[in-house]
Amino acid sequence: MADETKSAKSGADATRPAAADTETGLPKAYRPGEVEHAIFARWVDADVFNPDGKGSRADWSKQPFVIIQPPPNVTGSLHLGHAQRSTVEDLMTRHARMQGRPALFLPGLDHASIAAQYVLDKLLAKKGESRQSLGRAKYLERMWQFVDETRQTILSQQRRVGASLDMTRVRFTMDEFSARAVREAFTRLYREGLAYRTEALIHWCPGCRTSVSDLEVIPKETTGSLWTMRYHLLDEQTGAPDPDAWISVATTRPETLLGDTAVAVNPEDPRYTALIGRQAMVPFVDRGVPIIADSVVDMAFGTGAVKITPAHDNDDYETGKRHGLSMITVLDDAARINENGGQFAGLDRFEARRQIVEALQERGEMDSIKPHEMLLGRCQRSDDVVEPRLKTQWFIRVAPLAAAALEATRSGRTQILPDRFVKVWEHWMTEMRDWNVSRQLWWGHRIPAWYCPDGHVTVTQDPAGPVACEVCSRPAADLHQDEDIFDTWFSSGLWPFSTLGWPDNTPDLERFYPGSVMETAYDIIFFWVARMMMLGIHLTGEAPFHTVYLSGLIRDPYGQKMSKTKGNSVDPLETIEEVGADALRFALVNGTAPGNDSRLGAEKLENARNFTNKLWNVARFVLGARPASIPSGAPRELPNRADVGPADRWILSRAAATVAAVDEAMRLYAFGDASQILYEAIWNEYCDWAVELAKIRLGDASLSTAEHETTWWTLVDVLDTYLRLLHPIMPFVTEEIWERLPHLSSDPALLIVADWPTVVAYAVDADAEREVNALLELVRAVRNARAEARIEPAAWLPVDVYVPDALGPTFDALQSAIERLARARPLDRSSSLDSVRGAVDGGLSVIVGDIEAVVRPVARDEAQSERDHARLERELAEAQALLASARARLANDAFTSKAPPTVVEVARARAAELEELVGRLTQRLN
Repeated sequence: MADETKSAKSGADATRPAAADTETGLPKAYRPGEVEHAIFARWVDADVFNPDGKGSRADWSKQPFVIIQPPPNVTGSLHLGHAQRSTVEDLMTRHARMQGRPALFLPGLDHASIAAQYVLDKLLAKKGESRQSLGRAKYLERMWQFVDETRQTILSQQRRVGASLDMTRVRFTMDEFSARAVREAFTRLYREGLAYRTEALIHWCPGCRTSVSDLEVIPKETTGSLWTMRYHLLDEQTGAPDPDAWISVATTRPETLLGDTAVAVNPEDPRYTALIGRQAMVPFVDRGVPIIADSVVDMAFGTGAVKITPAHDNDDYETGKRHGLSMITVLDDAARINENGGQFAGLDRFEARRQIVEALQERGEMDSIKPHEMLLGRCQRSDDVVEPRLKTQWFIRVAPLAAAALEATRSGRTQILPDRFVKVWEHWMTEMRDWNVSRQLWWGHRIPAWYCPDGHVTVTQDPAGPVACEVCSRPAADLHQDEDIFDTWFSSGLWPFSTLGWPDNTPDLERFYPGSVMETAYDIIFFWVARMMMLGIHLTGEAPFHTVYLSGLIRDPYGQKMSKTKGNSVDPLETIEEVGADALRFALVNGTAPGNDSRLGAEKLENARNFTNKLWNVARFVLGARPASIPSGAPRELPNRADVGPADRWILSRAAATVAAVDEAMRLYAFGDASQILYEAIWNEYCDWAVELAKIRLGDASLSTAEHETTWWTLVDVLDTYLRLLHPIMPFVTEEIWERLPHLSSDPALLIVADWPTVVAYAVDADAEREVNALLELVRAVRNARAEARIEPAAWLPVDVYVPDALGPTFDALQSAIERLARARPLDRSSSLDSVRGAVDGGLSVIVGDIEAVVRPVARDEAQSERDHARLERELAEAQALLASARARLANDAFTSKAPPTVVEVARARAAELEELVGRLTQRLN
């Protein structure tokens, strides 16, 4: 098949449409660009993506398969992560669809409030405009215009990667479905006491001008400074600062001293026992603060005395609450010093830091400045240093919600793949703090809470708002709505059921909730998966999906994270133009496992393209090899069991084994394994052996027309099976080829809705597999021996071979094929081992299982003899290693006592075979 399976150029290289071969219906070269758009249009026209569509063949007695797509940002474009996740989600959906299950792959878009505002604000700035200059109403009007322009971009790009999304059900996290669900969910949580409003310390991003969640704060290792400064003690009689007495405190944030309300020491620290209860003066603001004792203080940090700023540090906030300290805010929304900062008011925080340090040095109050390694929290979006600050916000009480989510995973109602993430999940869910859902942004779902002049709160799901304050009955005209919006992850947490019409009990909600699988990146398991689990279980009573499939990151061939700045990123759309969507999909799936990062580079993509071309070219050969006795356009026939030869039986059985192996891989979500199983079955077995054996059989004039036809129908049958198995991973090329194959009367017009293959009992033939595999190993061994002896590949050489009697009929049936494939002429079968061993002198010795052969005569010099001897030594070493492993396994009581008896028996038989092989190789070497 070497000539038939050379790589063809991609669609990007094509200058004009290729003409189809009149015999096969397929052009000589596969050009994805000429195929993919047309095929996708056929799927859309046939309405096969919609489980209720006219082209659906769904069996509604079967359990529906549902994936609600993780919504990409509405302002974004397709990146490699999208392509990888869409491929995995789509292959699961296509697999379920071919199994006859009602399969829903529901698409959507995320409004991504912070990200969208970040993009729009930059665009406005170029025009000299801003949020503030436009005002809220005008700004949101501009945002909707912007979103309407960009939303089709990412949706259309999903087509390029082949995602079979049901676009009749496309959802948006800001559409009315989502808006209603958000209002309803929050109102219920509020009525149940799970949503509350309070002043608390939150994470504040000065760049985004909003609070952010714990998970949006990214700790980064930073070399900062540890400043040690003096706080003078107050005279206990006069209350004035004592110039000769002070306590030295250490800090990494000098600017926050302006909000200090205490100095803390450890009660066990003897250095400060006498100072506990005294007062110290905070520099610049002339505020006397108490020296308190608290075990939270690390005596080894700095001087063992620390300043306490409850309004700007998480630990200090808890300390302040324990000791009843006042909480003074000194930073505004832009991280500038506010009016509480005295002479530094109006300065940026870092400029204030510089001036404070400089002033303390000038006054001789700075004891030391030392480098200090620390983790500095930065905003995931803007990379600004995040500031803890006091803010009145809405929170969700998560403890009962998290407990229910944990029960779902612990009971097995929802599984997390891979299971190594379960421990991490447990840790986060048990340590989770109440969820701050307020965001000081404009683009998003506005919190449905209204306030009257007396401070009463009214929460309602009515989009028009309340008619009056529910506490004091003030009319709606006196009420004002909360200015804040919800955290994006609040609406996203409702995604698995809001997309299906919740809170109404819609037909879609009844049929498609709970969903089947939630596929997402492992780095947002707590951003998103936790929110969906908590809200889904609480609001619907059921976990939103039975499986969480966590995908890894895609790295470059050297394991480096991809980025445009490094120049190692891969643009999926450009890649599709170069190699086609199928090659990209295969490369993104092959060699991957749930939760593991994978590598992608030019070599992997080229291999995937070669595989696509291999499949195309072998299909061209099969279609072109149709016997003349079979009319063009004839309906497909199953191979006639009475006329199949050993090679036909072998490949039919191997195809059945491949179906079983792929089924098992799909069951285990081992999609990388499934792709590799198919790669090896198609390339290494079907193309390299089955087709080559069939060529010889089809050209054998001694066989009957029925035998020729059966061999061809066998090739068609197996190719049909492999196209079906491969379709979920490589949908375009498989659909294009399958259309040209003969079909059964029960087959649909499109492969996308054809039946998934099943293991046919009559095709399973262990004897044929064992016997043909043994003879194919003989061919491989002869080829290897010839290559190591540096014999011209095209040269014909006589071969004497001994095969056991049990293999005799199969050998006789395949003798002409073995001759051709091994370049063995004549190929003489000897009746005894001794006769073959006697012919070794001057020949190449080959031992494969129970088969022994000699390639003769060969003009041999000393170097060739040494190479032959070295080859046999290597084969002996390999056999001895396998035998040692087999014996060790059998010596292990854990294996022999716990494994099924049939498995143990197979292991013993294998050990016996290896022992015999070692003996014969040793004898031959001696």
